[in-house]
Amino acid sequence: MSESRPESARTAVDSAVDAVRGLVSEGFNRRVVVRDSKNDVVLEVPVALGLIAAFAAPVVTTIGAGAALVGKCGISLENRESSDGHSVTTVTTVESERV
Repeated sequence: MSESRPESARTAVDSAVDAVRGLVSEGFNRRVVVRDSKNDVVLEVPVALGLIAAFAAPVVTTIGAGAALVGKCGISLENRESSDGHSVTTVTTVESERV
């Protein structure tokens, strides 16, 4: 029997674990921010926490996002920290039509 099989399986598991750690780390640096029509912050949560909520209660998460858009709120994804540790804000926004 060859010992390359357990070694390759271990390598695959290690790379998968590293990928998950990177996504979780990135998820805590990025935040979902909900702002009302006056640009005041209504809700701000890390993306990782938002994903956990979406998997745990997808119906409630969908209803909340829909209510935010119907209520003239903007939902943005903000990156709070760059890879070199400096505070940087990058914003991607989804907004409902404001009247």
